Amino acid sequence: MNKALPAVSLRVPTDEDAFAWHRVFADPEVMEFHGGRSAELSVYEELTARQRRHDAERGFCLWSVLDDSGDVVGFTGAQPWPHEWGPSGEIEIGWRLGRAHWGRGYATAAAEATLERLRAVGVPHVVAMVDARNERSIAVTRRLGMRLAETFTTPSSEREGRCYRLDL
Repeated sequence: MNKALPAVSLRVPTDEDAFAWHRVFADPEVMEFHGGRSAELSVYEELTARQRRHDAERGFCLWSVLDDSGDVVGFTGAQPWPHEWGPSGEIEIGWRLGRAHWGRGYATAAAEATLERLRAVGVPHVVAMVDARNERSIAVTRRLGMRLAETFTTPSSEREGRCYRLDL
């Protein structure tokens, strides 16, 4: 039996969303697979500004995820893979939510909305780069219908990762 996914909406991040991202990502559990701790507020201010540019230029970005009350619960979206290693030049889909919203379908609902938007702007396929220990994100890739394409070792952390792919 599949449970209904929660209602979410996506929006291009505002200046205020930098504060929300900083707050919801301040939990070490949330950041376990992203360096272990939240970045400084200035990093999120620059990141949200960059996302506004990306959306204007590309038609996609890391969008703020809002719950049915309109509260920011994290982000989802897509970006060109930024590293020399891995799937250079490909579009990576990703998500990160505040701990209070884990296990309730928010990541899957937000990622599905992201895929719809990417199809609408003509992105032909996406990858998801996931730490091999991140069972929650691996489960989301499965629910999205992504397939494991390869495994890799992250150069900076020497951790095993997995690259999942999906044709849109």
